[in-house]
Amino acid sequence: MEDGKPVWAPHPSDGFQLGTIVDIGADSLTIEPLKQKGKTFVAAINQVFPAEEDVNKHVEDNCSLMYLNEATLLNNIRVRYSKDRIYTFVANILIAVNPYYDIPKLYSPDTIKQYRGRSLGTLPPHVYAIADKAYRDMKVLKMSQSIIVSGESGAGKTENTKFVLKYLTTSYGTGQDIDERIVEANPLLEAFGNAKTVRNNNSSRFGKFVEIHFNEKNAVVGGFVSHYLLEKSRICRQSSEERNYHIFYRLCAGATEDIRQKFHLSSPDTFRYLNRGCTRFFASKDTDKQILQNRKSPEHLKAGPLKDPLLDDQGDFNRMCGAMKKIGLDDTEKLDLFRVVAGVLHLGNINFEEAGSTSGGCTIKNQSSQTLEHCAELLGLEEDDLRVSLTTRVMLTTAGGVKGTVIKVPLKVEQANNARDALAKAVYSCLFDHVVTRVNQCFPFDSSANFIGVLDIAGFEYFEHNSFEQFCINYCNEKLQQFFNERILKEEQELYQKEGLGVNEVHYVDNQDCIDLVEAKLVGILDILDEENRLPQPSDQHFTDTVHNKHKNHFRLTVPRKSKLAVHRNVRDDEGFIIRHFAGAVCYETTKFVEKNNDALHMSLECLVSESKDRFVRELFENSNNSKDVKQKAGKLSFISVGNKFKMQLNILLDKLRSTGSSFIRCIKPNLKMVSHQFEGAQILSQLQCSGMVSVLDLMQGGFPSRAAFHELYNMYQKYMPPKLTRLDPRLFCKALFKALGLNDVDYKFGLTRVFFRPGKFAEFDQIMKSDPDHLAELVKKVNKWLIHSRWKKVQWCALSVIKLKNKILYRTNACIMMQKTVRMWLCRKKHKPRIDGLVKVRNLKTRMNRFTEVVAGLKEGKQEMSKQIQGLEAAIDALMVKIKSTNMSRIDIDHEYKALVTRSEQLLTAMQNKKKEEEERERLRRIQEEMERERKRREEEDQRRKQEEEDRKLKAEMEVKRRQEEEERKRREEEERRLQIEMELQLEAEREEDAARQAVLEQERRDRELALRIAQSEAELIPEEVPNDSGLRRGPQVQASKAAAGAKKYELSKWKYAELRDAINTSCDIELLAACREEFHRRLKVYHAWKSKNKKRNTETEQRAPKCVTDYDHAPPVKKASQQNPAPPIPARQYEVAMNRQQRYFRIPFIRPGDQYKDPQNKKKGWWYAHFDGPWIARQMELHPDKHPILLVAGKDDMEMCELSLEETGLSRKRGAEILPRQFEEIWERCGGIQYLRSAIESRQARPTYATAMLQSMFK
Repeated sequence: MEDGKPVWAPHPSDGFQLGTIVDIGADSLTIEPLKQKGKTFVAAINQVFPAEEDVNKHVEDNCSLMYLNEATLLNNIRVRYSKDRIYTFVANILIAVNPYYDIPKLYSPDTIKQYRGRSLGTLPPHVYAIADKAYRDMKVLKMSQSIIVSGESGAGKTENTKFVLKYLTTSYGTGQDIDERIVEANPLLEAFGNAKTVRNNNSSRFGKFVEIHFNEKNAVVGGFVSHYLLEKSRICRQSSEERNYHIFYRLCAGATEDIRQKFHLSSPDTFRYLNRGCTRFFASKDTDKQILQNRKSPEHLKAGPLKDPLLDDQGDFNRMCGAMKKIGLDDTEKLDLFRVVAGVLHLGNINFEEAGSTSGGCTIKNQSSQTLEHCAELLGLEEDDLRVSLTTRVMLTTAGGVKGTVIKVPLKVEQANNARDALAKAVYSCLFDHVVTRVNQCFPFDSSANFIGVLDIAGFEYFEHNSFEQFCINYCNEKLQQFFNERILKEEQELYQKEGLGVNEVHYVDNQDCIDLVEAKLVGILDILDEENRLPQPSDQHFTDTVHNKHKNHFRLTVPRKSKLAVHRNVRDDEGFIIRHFAGAVCYETTKFVEKNNDALHMSLECLVSESKDRFVRELFENSNNSKDVKQKAGKLSFISVGNKFKMQLNILLDKLRSTGSSFIRCIKPNLKMVSHQFEGAQILSQLQCSGMVSVLDLMQGGFPSRAAFHELYNMYQKYMPPKLTRLDPRLFCKALFKALGLNDVDYKFGLTRVFFRPGKFAEFDQIMKSDPDHLAELVKKVNKWLIHSRWKKVQWCALSVIKLKNKILYRTNACIMMQKTVRMWLCRKKHKPRIDGLVKVRNLKTRMNRFTEVVAGLKEGKQEMSKQIQGLEAAIDALMVKIKSTNMSRIDIDHEYKALVTRSEQLLTAMQNKKKEEEERERLRRIQEEMERERKRREEEDQRRKQEEEDRKLKAEMEVKRRQEEEERKRREEEERRLQIEMELQLEAEREEDAARQAVLEQERRDRELALRIAQSEAELIPEEVPNDSGLRRGPQVQASKAAAGAKKYELSKWKYAELRDAINTSCDIELLAACREEFHRRLKVYHAWKSKNKKRNTETEQRAPKCVTDYDHAPPVKKASQQNPAPPIPARQYEVAMNRQQRYFRIPFIRPGDQYKDPQNKKKGWWYAHFDGPWIARQMELHPDKHPILLVAGKDDMEMCELSLEETGLSRKRGAEILPRQFEEIWERCGGIQYLRSAIESRQARPTYATAMLQSMFK
């Protein structure tokens, strides 16, 4: 707030908007948008994030930003999307935004060549970069890889999957026909398995896992496609704006006239299975003219063709025929496929009517006779057999009469319609299975070393009406989200902990409870549905009631009337249920759940098609029966569970994913209208949150997304190493390799078994992991060069040691010469020692004659006589020195004459000293008098100092007694509170659990409402938010009393602005209002500083306004005793302040700044922190550090830099020795220039009125 930097605040449509903080609320911040000056709004403090300095800057890897949060992620994607850069990295995860138009040269052959073998990060983010990384990981680690492409319907999953396959086969294929077949298989699968939905023109209505297999030489040798959960209900019914599978329309639009006549085809509006949905073709202006008018429906003629840059029914039909030819389907098999598709269309046009007989059955209408004939002809069936099988059901008796008697049971119209639709679904499902089988047969392989799998499965779906298909798809996405959490978040953090990297833990939402709700044994929804199918008369209502009864209090399950959409409120409790998924709540209507869960036909229908005259149709059902391996009971519909089959397939898929390395591509849908260059921020933010990208940002902020084991790198280069390098330890080899490459030590970290890299450093990592032999040989050369360099340094050290040894020998030679000289000197000195010693003593005696001269000069009387005696003594000394030099005197003679001179000099000196003493005695008496006077003054000052110390000691003793009294009072109050707590504990515990549950529900409802907003066509369809009513909660008498006391505040300050609180503190004369304003003012400061600490820049220290022991006292962890788990509220600061009557207290404690902590580990430069508390709040604050200027702060001017805690919260009054005398504080304050600083603050009207300002103003007056 003080620096005015912009922040990101929530926005209902854009996700986030830029603004500045203008005020600090109780639990929120007041924001002023940059684009709407003067207008403000309030946002929760945990939904406001700091913004980058340049909000228009974009980066290729979001981890390169200064601030890693969901707001900067959304803004980075927005800026890149506006520049047609649809791909963005978040560490190793690729975010792909659907552009809804063809970006030039983005997927051209030249682009494929650019990305081949290039490191991640050296080129802009691209789906090709992820594909190439998966290939190189497979090649280096000798491990299969998986690429999980996820996202909502319409986000571009299928297109990105095709680009991955195209890249792998183009870059690493063998150049043979098999590479082209893998790519050409996609159009065929899309024709039979994709359809237009409300949210996507080319939505995959089945899941597929495409495996590209490689041999030992890492070349493509084949592929395999696994498919999951084809949406069979779409064959018979679609909503008004959706279409059936593409193949039906492409056959009608693009088939030749011969095929059209042979299969009796016409426009889409003439077929029941097509005319209840959209009957328009996809076509451009040119191709629309080529389609004959008799093939177009009235809807198409009226509204024109559907537009999509990637879809064209007539052109796609021709491309599909070309793809069939390339993958090995001849013309006969192609016609067989078209014939069965046409047979399904004609089967849907068969209508029934009541028979009018007493049997209660039905018959086929006369108008449908021609259709029945066409259908029987196309499917190779007898017309009469088909008629009978559609209108009756065969039963075999098992008891009574002749066992095995065949009984034909007539069907009602509704039952006949269901039988017809069931047959159509079965035929098309078997046809789709055959297409996938033939696709797999077109690129076979004998052996495979590894594979790269690409998973493309329907994303999370939620419509106004959701059925069994959406239930299975969303269950699949729950499992994939859990796999994402495990692989990216859970396993990543466990690995960091195991390797000892010390990365902070990141919390994420675990959706295991939702998965258990669906797949748990006996009580899971799928098992309940299977049990319902096994009943003699199963019903959807009974199934729904059972689900609700089994999970009455389950958080993830609720009834439809609690939905956020009005349309779901009309669904009865026994007609559906709501599941709270990881992405939001979805209401499922259970109508036809039981029917859709059974994948079997009646015996009569199955026998009919199994005995078809047409070999192709007969083989379709023979293969289907072999795969199902089901024994049908006569007369009863056998049960084959679709849900459990899907669950088993999904578990097999997840086991396969867990056994491979993984890469993730998160596809994002930019808008609901499916148009280009339209960015709906709120809708995209919801997708990012649901995909777990926010949790990834928290992890990657301090994480290491890339890694490689030491032995893997070692083994990779071993065969290229010369023998002298193979002896190296793998860890030492890696160290040598990194040094040779010149990598920055900050960008990687060594664990116990592998090396880890920081986010955004993919280039260095992938440069090491490249598998190009030439590049490997080059790297080994660099390693060898580094080793030679290190060994050359050792040689240099050896040479230096030899030079040192030579210098040492020379030194010892000189030392020997010095020893010889010294010995000779000693012998000579020993011979002449007596004369030398005598001469030295006589010279010293002569030197002492200078003292005599000085003494004589100081005499006032007898100076001339003493001078003559001294001259005579000097002459005698000179004569003795000449005698010693000229004659060979013995030591005894020298000592005798020397002693005579000494005696003479001493007598002379004594005489002079006696005279000197007489003069000094008089001077001494004078000095003694002066010293006595100084001693008297010193004693007076000492007595005064002792009295002052005694007075200070008494004051400190009084302060210690007062501190102990306060401590005893506090303990007594705590004991009283503890006694009250024990009574309140059980009830408070229950209330806490209830509050936690309520918060979880509120959070889930917020996400549910966001999801409902995206579904609703208008705001009017939304159910208004329900105001929570807590009146039903039962509170205990103590809790009610405390609530009432809290509610009975005299002043309601939560709505006051920050500036209003500050002005009231500076101007108010009401003591209680002043105390209340101070309390609210400092509480908001604590909230603001906590927010700043949470959103600080990376790699920066938290600013510290008080010593850590003071701030830690306020955040001390609670004691785990039962009686202290719910501490009673302390005395309100306003009451405490009035009770203390604005008592002035002063404190001093040691303080070391966090920045100096590592510069001075021995704490030799310890500083001091001084505080003056005016009542419960701080008024003045000082920091004194060695070699630094003192830091002075006063209340009002420096609120943002001062300690925001109250005296009670700091715990200073309970620290022994912390409190000091006012005089001690004021001396330091005045010495550091505090008076001038406070005076300038008062004159500029920035200082808050306190005791200190009042005393200073009175002193100046």
